[in-house]
Amino acid sequence: MDPYSIIIKPHLTEKSMNAIDQNNELTFAVKRTAKKSEIKNAFEDLYAVKVERVNTQVTSKGVKIAYIKLAAEHSAEDIAVKMGVF
Repeated sequence: MDPYSIIIKPHLTEKSMNAIDQNNELTFAVKRTAKKSEIKNAFEDLYAVKVERVNTQVTSKGVKIAYIKLAAEHSAEDIAVKMGVF
C-alpha cells in the first residue's frame, strides 16, 4: 500500500510540539482504517527511520491521530525540521 495514502498530514498542536522534544514522538493524522502496523511500516518507508511504537486515537471530529515514537538512535526534531515544522 502507498505510504502517502496512509499518512495524511502532520498534526500540530502545543502538546505534539512538546512531545517532539520530550518524548522523541511525532504526531500525524492518518487514514481512519489504517492499522498500527501499517502506520509503522508506512512511516519507516517514508522517513527511513526505526519506529519504536505507534499509539492511535480517534478524535471527536472523526480524525484518526497516530502518535509515532521513534527509536533512540533517531531524532524526531530532525524529521520535524525536514518537514518544515520548525
